[in-house]
Amino acid sequence: MSVSQNEIERTSERTKVGLAGAIKSGHIPHVAPLGYKHEDKKLVIDYSTKDIVVRIFDLYYNGYSYQKISNLFNEEKVLGKDNWRDSTIQTILENEIYKGDFVHGKRTKHPTYYEDVVEPIISKEMWSDCQVQKKKNSRSYQRTLTYLYLQKLKCPKCNRILGGKATTKKNGNSYFYYYCNDCKIEFKEKVINDYFNQFISELVEYNSVVNQFFLPMIKQKFDEPKEQLEKEIKEQNNKLERIKKAYINGVFELKEYNEEKKIVETAISELQNKLETTDCTEELKFTPKDILLKRDIDFINKVKLEKEYQARTKTWKDYTRQEQAELIMKYVNDIELALVGSEVIVNQINFRDSICKPCQELYDNGYIDTTKPMILGNVLGSVRFSNYLPEEEVGEIIMRLRQYYDVHYTEAIYYVDKQMFYFNYAEDNSAIVRVFPLEDYYKLDPDNKMETYRFGILYINEEDKFQMQEIDTAFYYIP
Repeated sequence: MSVSQNEIERTSERTKVGLAGAIKSGHIPHVAPLGYKHEDKKLVIDYSTKDIVVRIFDLYYNGYSYQKISNLFNEEKVLGKDNWRDSTIQTILENEIYKGDFVHGKRTKHPTYYEDVVEPIISKEMWSDCQVQKKKNSRSYQRTLTYLYLQKLKCPKCNRILGGKATTKKNGNSYFYYYCNDCKIEFKEKVINDYFNQFISELVEYNSVVNQFFLPMIKQKFDEPKEQLEKEIKEQNNKLERIKKAYINGVFELKEYNEEKKIVETAISELQNKLETTDCTEELKFTPKDILLKRDIDFINKVKLEKEYQARTKTWKDYTRQEQAELIMKYVNDIELALVGSEVIVNQINFRDSICKPCQELYDNGYIDTTKPMILGNVLGSVRFSNYLPEEEVGEIIMRLRQYYDVHYTEAIYYVDKQMFYFNYAEDNSAIVRVFPLEDYYKLDPDNKMETYRFGILYINEEDKFQMQEIDTAFYYIP
C-alpha cells in the first residue's frame, strides 16, 4: 500500500508538471473563449471574432454597463445572436486570458496563475482598468477622453499591447501618450499622427466611396448572400409548419402556440427585410466599374470644382476624435512600432483583411486605383494608377465620364529598363486623371523581359467645362 501511494503521488506530480508545461506552451485545457480558437492544440487568436472582444472592453472602458453592452449587441444582432446577456459580458471582461494570462483551477482554493501563455487581445493596462471600472457606477460613468490607437499599438521591445494615458492642461488641451510599464517606454500620440497624416486624406476619401458604393456590394457579396437568406427563410417556414402540426396534435396549448408562432414570424419578417435590402442593392446595379468611375469623378471634381469639392467633402480634420477612432478601428488591425536609438517610430500599419482582401481583388482586376510616384517634367509628383481593363470597358468608362467632363485620352510608351514614360499631351493647364496599361502585362510579361509597355492616359484641360446644369450631379450621382 505504501509503494502504491508513493506511485500515485509521483504520477500526480508528473501530471501537474506536464500540465503546467503544456499551459506555458499555449495548450489551454478549456473550450476556446470568444476571440480565440484551438489550432494544433494551442489557443490562438481568432481574427473573425477578435474585434468583438476588443469592442466589449472598449465600450466598458468608456462607461457602458454590462447590460447596456448586451442590449446594444442584441439590437445589432452581433454574431447573428439576440440572446446576449449581461452575465456573458461580465464573464468576458473578467477573463484573464484576454490579457494573455491563464488561471488554472480558478474555482478551487489554490488556483495557479500563468502569465503570458497566449497572445493577448487587449493590454494588461486595459484589463486592469476595466476591473477598476467595476468600482465606479458604470451606468452613469462616461469617459471624456478618446484614444485613437488604443489596442492597436504593441511595444517595440516586448510586443505587448500598449496602455494609454492623457494629461489635460489648464488651457483645456489634452495630450495623449502610449506606454509600456515593463520596458519603461512612453511616447506621444503625435508620433503616430505624423505617420498617418501622409495618407489619411486618401483613407478618408476611400471611406466615403466605400460607404456610398463599395459597402453595398461587399454586404451583398460577403455578409448576407441572397442564397443564405433564402435558405434561412425556408428553414423558419419549415419550423412554423412543425409548430402548427404540434398544436394540432395537442402538444401545445393555444397560448404557447401563439407565443412560439410570433417568435418564428418575427424572425421570418426580419429575414425578409434583409432579403429586400439585398434585392434593392441588386436593383441599383452597382458594379466594380462604378467605383473606378466615382473615384475618377472625385479626382476631376477636386481639380475643376475645388471650392465645391472642399465644401462637400469631409476631411480628417473635420472628424471628431470619436469619429477618427472609429475610422481607425474600422480599417486598422494593428500598428507595428520600432525603436531607433531611444526614439519610437512607426514601422508598418496592418489593415484589416476584411477590407484589404476585396480591395486587393478590385485592384488586381483593374477596378480601383492606387497612387504612384512619377516625374512630371522636372517635378516629382504622383499619378493615379489602375491595372489592365479590356478595351471595351475602358471605352465605356470614358464615354460615361464625358457626360460630365471633356475627358481626353492619349497613349504613352513606358520603357521598362529606364522605368520612364514618354508621352505627348498638352501639359499646360492639364491634369492627368489616371494611367493604366493597355495590355495585361502581368500575364504577358511575368519575368519583365519586354522592353516597353503601352499605357493609356486620361487627362483634362483647365478650359474644359462641366457638362451638367446642376453641380450637385457630379457629387451625388454616377453617369
